[in-house]
Formats: sequence, structure tokens, C-alpha cells
Amino acid sequence: MIEVIPPGVMDDPPWLDMAVSWALLRRAAAGESGETLRLVRPARVMAFGPADRLLPGFEEARTAARAVGFAPVDRLAGGHAAVFHEETVAFSWIVPDPRARTTIHERFRTMAGWIEEALRRLGVDARVGAVPGEYCAGDYSVNAGARTKLMGVGQRVLPAAAYVGGVIVVDRGDLVTDALVPVYRALGLEWDPATSGSVREEVEGVTWDDVAAALLDTVAAHREVRTGALDPAILEEARGYEARFGGA
Repeated sequence: MIEVIPPGVMDDPPWLDMAVSWALLRRAAAGESGETLRLVRPARVMAFGPADRLLPGFEEARTAARAVGFAPVDRLAGGHAAVFHEETVAFSWIVPDPRARTTIHERFRTMAGWIEEALRRLGVDARVGAVPGEYCAGDYSVNAGARTKLMGVGQRVLPAAAYVGGVIVVDRGDLVTDALVPVYRALGLEWDPATSGSVREEVEGVTWDDVAAALLDTVAAHREVRTGALDPAILEEARGYEARFGGA
């Protein structure tokens, strides 16, 4: 059974969403909590991956992110820099699993499949797979008609639990492009800005709430779910992780 934490806003401080996911992952790995799914309306964040921090242009990229109004934070999962803003759905799926290191692709396929199905419910020609030239390229991205990237996903695995997290761009794809152009230039990463899209570019009038509801309905069609709430103790613990995720 998946405990679904109702969609909410988590934007103060901007790194808090990543920190909450880490706290939940640690608790799941210790056998203290079960499977959870959270959907969040995030702050304007440029989430850098571990590989980005090894590049010579990393500090310049962080400065570029701030210059366009995006707080630099560290990603919990792998991959390169990804953009979160108020017209994106940030998702976090925590899965206790004693075989977590051997079931990575299974989780990727499940999450990408759920999002593909949810977006198809809304009328998007959604497909799983990378678009050539996309930012933070991945085999389990979800695109629109093999033209533009709508969702990116990453994973963090501990011995007994895993986190699958990422972002769906509902609207304001221009914010993603405008933020990534100077950041990827600083990092020395090539990508094609024309591959960055949004759900609303595909289906006029679709809202953040529509996408969140479609995803939750899709999950409920495949799995038994129950509505939960974020434990205040988790939130308190997460606020202590600024040094880990704050991108200071």
C-alpha cells in the first residue's frame, strides 16, 4: 500500500523538499515507515546533481542560477541540473525494498509509466524515452510526441530503500529554458533548448491541479492507496539538512 501525502506547497526554504525526501528515505531504510508518494508545488530551484559538482564551471553555474531567480540546491538523486518552479509538479516516491539495488530499472519503469498514463488521460501524446538533445537526458524521461521533454526523473538507492523523484513541467516551459541556457553553458553541457516543453503547450488550459490529480488517479488505478500526512517530526528533521541540500 502507498501512503499518499496530499499535494502541497513546499517553498521555504527552497531546499526543504529535497531534505524531506531524504528524511523519509532514511526512515524507510531503517524500517520505520512504509511506501509514500508526495506531490509538491516547489519553489524556484535549480537542482544540481553530483556530476555537476565535479565540473569546473559549477560555481559559475550556481551564480548563473541565482541571477535568473533560481536558488541552487543539491539533488537527492543523480543526473544533471534540473529546474523546479511553481508551475511544475515535484514528485517523490519512497519505496522500502530489501533488494533496492537490484530493482532500480523496475522502479524507473513504474514511475515513468504512471506519468505517461496520467498525461495521456489529459490528452497529451505522452511517451517514455529521451528526446535527442534534451537536458538531463534519461531513458525514463517522459516526452510529448517524441518532440519535447515534459518529465525528468532520478533515483537514490540505499541498501533497504529507494527514492524516485523528479519534476513534471505543467506550464511556463520558458522559465525552464531561460534558466537552463546560462547554467548549462557554465557547466559546459550541450543541449537543445527546443526540446524543453510543458504539458500546457500540448493541451490548452491544463492546470497544476489537473496534472497532480491525474497522476494520483493513475496510481490509485494500479495500487492500493491511502491518504496520509507528513509527520511533523520528519519536517523538523529535514530542517536540519541545510548543509546537505542547501547549496550553500
